[in-house]
Amino acid sequence: MIPVEKDLNFVANFTNMTNNPNQLTTWEMFQQSYQIAETLKIESFHSLVSMNFLPHMNFLPHQVKCAERVIQDMSGRALLADEVGLGKTIEAGLILKEYLIRGVVKKVLILAPASLVNQWAMELNQKFYIPAVTAGKRVDWAHSNIIIATMDLAKREPHRSAILGQVYDMVIIDEAHKLKNHQTKNYQFVQALQKKYFLLLTATPVQNKLTDIFNLISLLKPGYLGTYENFNKKHRADPYLKQLIQQVMIRNRREETGVNWTDRHVSTIWVDFTDQELQTYERIEESCRDIQVVSSITYKREFCSSREACYLSLKKWIETKEELNNQTTLLHHLLRDIEQLPHHAKALKLIELIKNHTDEKFIVFTEYRATQIYLQWLLQQEGIRAVIFRGGFKKGKRDWMRQLFHDHAQVMIATEAAGEGINLQFCHNLVNYDLPWNPMRLEQRIGRIHRYGQENDVKIYNLAIRHTMEEHVMELLYNKIHLFENVIGQLDQILAKLEMDNLESEISQIFNESRTFGETKIKLDNLVSVISSAAEVEVGESI
Repeated sequence: MIPVEKDLNFVANFTNMTNNPNQLTTWEMFQQSYQIAETLKIESFHSLVSMNFLPHMNFLPHQVKCAERVIQDMSGRALLADEVGLGKTIEAGLILKEYLIRGVVKKVLILAPASLVNQWAMELNQKFYIPAVTAGKRVDWAHSNIIIATMDLAKREPHRSAILGQVYDMVIIDEAHKLKNHQTKNYQFVQALQKKYFLLLTATPVQNKLTDIFNLISLLKPGYLGTYENFNKKHRADPYLKQLIQQVMIRNRREETGVNWTDRHVSTIWVDFTDQELQTYERIEESCRDIQVVSSITYKREFCSSREACYLSLKKWIETKEELNNQTTLLHHLLRDIEQLPHHAKALKLIELIKNHTDEKFIVFTEYRATQIYLQWLLQQEGIRAVIFRGGFKKGKRDWMRQLFHDHAQVMIATEAAGEGINLQFCHNLVNYDLPWNPMRLEQRIGRIHRYGQENDVKIYNLAIRHTMEEHVMELLYNKIHLFENVIGQLDQILAKLEMDNLESEISQIFNESRTFGETKIKLDNLVSVISSAAEVEVGESI
């Protein structure tokens, strides 16, 4: 039995309140409440309310259109795949802000590379007034509403269990191309997250093969593209497949944005080895041919970068052998030859370039850490301030290196770790000290400085050594198919259609199997012709 009591004074009290409304609230309080209600009122589902709260932001048309499409047509689940430098972070921030204002999102998880965590926090806090925090070793996952973390931290216990126990209104993954393999722990962790709205950000949705995009879209909408086996069979012949992908992916290209981008000026600086260096280069090939079990490709590439990179790599291989034999003795002689070499010809050319532009900053990309350290030391000897940037740095040190480059140093020497995420619009000179054999990495590099907010024309210098494999790659790959000018933006799709899993592996195989310079040239020429033909078809289809 539930006892029921009759309130004999209710009617009298209600009548008294009605006759004396000042007892309910003041006129000032009523006006404030009315103003708040008017401010939060959403008049139309088809308009972005958040832009009224961000008058200091100058959004580009393609960024606004992207946010509208994701919210109105894609139910908040999308692959944002704009080309490098077009503002995918801004698009994601605008979408998040809109959902927060509408009251449908409260708990948010953002996973980004270590180098980008602080940048995400700064942009969300300063540009969008979103109170996001970064995750440290001690973090309260249950009571933190908007948190930014690295994938490595999030998937490690006890954080993993705590995160998987939460229900997130929105999850955002930056540099999502790292989830292309559905068998990795990262992929399976993201798949297990409980999430309503979901954004994946990447400038390279297809890196090696078209099935990469199948795995990314399967995270967004499981089963949307059918089974992996059927997709693999039908992705060439099915005319509706591209339409299906476009319904969950937004990819803006520079030429489609209507923005007046600054120009790119590309120049190749040819370097000649000294006679002593050229003889050592040839000896590397001869020594490795005699040993047979060792490929000369890696060591020749390293030698074209620096003595140090090649020396340390050869020494490491020798140390894996327990006993001295004819093979290791041959390489010991080679190491002694390398020890006697003077400063690297390419490094000296870099010094000359930088000294000719003493008032300008340079970012220099190399493939090898040993080269990175050598270049920093050599620049210091010449009175040129330089900082290094590489993977393995904690996020605080990464931000510190960037700040030192901005405020004090003239040069930043970077490995591929700086090819993702870091924004360096205050610099407009880029040196490809070592050219990557995967041109997709080249666009990532250039995107660090040639992005929205760059006020100067960007100058790109490519250093290449004559009469080495660098000359072949430069002349036959980059220059002949104009990768610096136009094809790079669609190269991912071209390679996928050609079923080339890895362009770098294709080039390595050509060098490895060719016995003469002429044979190498013919094979590389054939590879370039195939890519060029596919590029023409791609352009034709887009028209």
